[in-house]
Amino acid sequence: MNTRGFRSQLKDSVPVAGFCPQGTYGVHDSLRGGFGSVKNELLPSHPLELSEKNFQFSQDKMNFSTLRNIQGLHAPLKLQMEYRAARQIQRLPFLQSSNLALDTLKGSDESIGFEDILNDPAQSEVMGEPHMMVEYKMGLF
Repeated sequence: MNTRGFRSQLKDSVPVAGFCPQGTYGVHDSLRGGFGSVKNELLPSHPLELSEKNFQFSQDKMNFSTLRNIQGLHAPLKLQMEYRAARQIQRLPFLQSSNLALDTLKGSDESIGFEDILNDPAQSEVMGEPHMMVEYKMGLF
């Protein structure tokens, strides 16, 4: 029996961590990826749904272009740099982040929206094994 050929077949069939989209054994890893949702895979059911999802992006784009026309190129670049810095401030991976700095920069801290009432962090499905989640985030796992 030719074990050399058999060994190379085994090496090619073993899944490599990080390259398998579903998980190590072909199953969705709900500890690291959260619970699977069919809602994310659905196509939009109404023509305005995409417009509503992209409303904030198009609003920011319009504000940046207006700011560029009035104050020059430096103003939107500085604002985008501040947004990026505020987005990087996060709590540990197993805790819900409030993004208060980003909300203050965008001016959305003064308004009450749908997500403020019905997005209770106490009902979040993010909680998992804290040590494992931090090790995975830092690349130690």
